[in-house]
Amino acid sequence: MSRPERLALVDHDDRAVPVVAQCRLLKVARSTLYYRPAPVSADDLAVMRRIDELYLASPFYGSRRMTAVLRREGWPVNRKRIRRLMRVMALVAIYQKPNTSRKHPDHKVYPYLLRGLIIDRPNQVWCADITYIPMAKGFVYLVAVMDWFSRRVLAWRVSITLEADFRVDALRDAMHRYGQPEIFNTDQGVQFTSAPFLTELETRGVRISMDGKGRFLDNIFIERLWRSLKYEEVFIKAYGSVREARLGIDGWLAFYNDERPHQALDYRTPRAVFEDAARNHVDNASAALPRYPHDYRQNSNEKVLTNVEG
Repeated sequence: MSRPERLALVDHDDRAVPVVAQCRLLKVARSTLYYRPAPVSADDLAVMRRIDELYLASPFYGSRRMTAVLRREGWPVNRKRIRRLMRVMALVAIYQKPNTSRKHPDHKVYPYLLRGLIIDRPNQVWCADITYIPMAKGFVYLVAVMDWFSRRVLAWRVSITLEADFRVDALRDAMHRYGQPEIFNTDQGVQFTSAPFLTELETRGVRISMDGKGRFLDNIFIERLWRSLKYEEVFIKAYGSVREARLGIDGWLAFYNDERPHQALDYRTPRAVFEDAARNHVDNASAALPRYPHDYRQNSNEKVLTNVEG
């Protein structure tokens, strides 16, 4: 049980068991009951938004290069500050790193199962990811569950903290509404390697797949979703509250699923592709769609993506 879950069990109105005793039994510090995190400063929020924009364009930027770019643009920052803010935003540079860190014993990492796999029907492969959403004052995190074949967003949740179990809520919502996938793919982030999330999949017999370390292209479709969402919705608005963020994201995702034509889907919508294929059960219903997750080619100095437009 996580610390937030244990803290939620503390009953301040229990006259039989004092709060001190409850905290001792739950093995949590009493001071954490009254802790209120300091709000992020306006300066930090401005820097975080620019970091997010740079990261969308160049996900291989680490704290050193991000600091250099920001300084060149005139931001008075140092690497220590950028590293701290990227950690808050849950951003990690995309590059192959040596495997020198010890993993938590409860956080099992699974192999990547999609290499060479022909994905030709709904509910064959789902994927999920978490991203940072800036607001006028503060920020929230967004998790989405997507059907890989149709690119349809099946469920999503917003949270003010990464510690909240909102990712499991989104997963349960997607499976309640659409059944369950054969394979579920995520990155190796701690949010998706934790026991509650993996248990939800394992108990249902879903095969678990995880991106290779430092390989953002293994989950390219949902990465393109984030880019489209932020440039078409988030960055042109300044959400004043979490409620505004939820309403704005809800409206854009409905547009994305039901109205926005996708080049990679032969200019159909994700909802139409998902429902037509599910209704007809025809294997060749997606003749024009990409067959493989890695449908891209290597060009001299850069990767040129093909058939992956969100």
